[in-house]
Amino acid sequence: MEERKACWGARDEFWQCMDRHGDDASKCEKLRRSFESRCPQQWVKHFDKRRDFLKYKRKLETEGYHPPEATGKS
Repeated sequence: MEERKACWGARDEFWQCMDRHGDDASKCEKLRRSFESRCPQQWVKHFDKRRDFLKYKRKLETEGYHPPEATGKS
C-alpha cells in the first residue's frame, strides 16, 4: 500500500508540473524520472494514456466536437 501511495504521489507531482509548464516535459524531467522509478512500468503506461484521455475529454467538454473537414469525397 505504501508503494502505491508513493507511485500516485509521484504521478500527481509530475502531472502538476506538466500542468504548470504547459506540458513541456523538459521542465519536469526530474519528476518524470521519480514517477517512473516509483511505479511499475505498466502503471506508467496506463497513467500516461489516462492523462492524454483526460486532456482530450476536457478539450471536448470546453470546445465541443468539430468533425474534420470533408476531403472532397461524396
